[in-house]
Amino acid sequence: MLIPENIFELRQRISAAAARSGRNPESIQLVAVTKTVDTPEMAQALEAGLTAFGENRVQELTRKYDHFSDRVEWHLIGHLQTNKVKQVIGKTALIHSVDRLNLAREISNSAQAFGANVQVLIQVNVSGEDTKYGLAPVELEEFLQEVAGYPGLSVRGLMTMAPFVTDAEETRPVFRRLAELASQISRINVSGVEMRWLSMGMTNDFEVAIEEGANLVRIGNGIFGARK
Repeated sequence: MLIPENIFELRQRISAAAARSGRNPESIQLVAVTKTVDTPEMAQALEAGLTAFGENRVQELTRKYDHFSDRVEWHLIGHLQTNKVKQVIGKTALIHSVDRLNLAREISNSAQAFGANVQVLIQVNVSGEDTKYGLAPVELEEFLQEVAGYPGLSVRGLMTMAPFVTDAEETRPVFRRLAELASQISRINVSGVEMRWLSMGMTNDFEVAIEEGANLVRIGNGIFGARK
């Protein structure tokens, strides 16, 4: 397993995709998805210069947080249950998967109790697949108008997951639509809502996502190899 070499290659590909879209590659953050990845492999990625790690499960995030502590910027990228919110308050730099009002309220309540401000992304199910979480695009503006007033919760952008397909080019309309939604939200200027991050693109499609505006890509297999 050649983790440093994989990271070097990914950075080259990120830079090339950024150049194709006329963007600075330094504006694009690579989050290493560490689902099922053990701490020694994560340490290799850390030594190779990656500092942002993304976990799907709260239990795994908290266990690994205790190992790496503040050496790592933690992202929660998986579906979050309301009864587990308190476990991640103060540990995450960004929660990518806010997709319903009761979750946003729980984050707000827990953030206030801990004296914290939690930065989140709103997950949008652009593709409309039944197997994916997220708001429908038509629900987004009303949702943001509601959660913008929640204390302790700061919306910093949007996230989506494209369908898994053989030809990454087929994902382009999904990523383009999320970028369009972010632009629409920016134009209506919802108080307290910032479209700073577009979290989209994984190992199989991140180059297309970058070409369509992603500035945060979530890559696991491309760094650590196929999941166990």
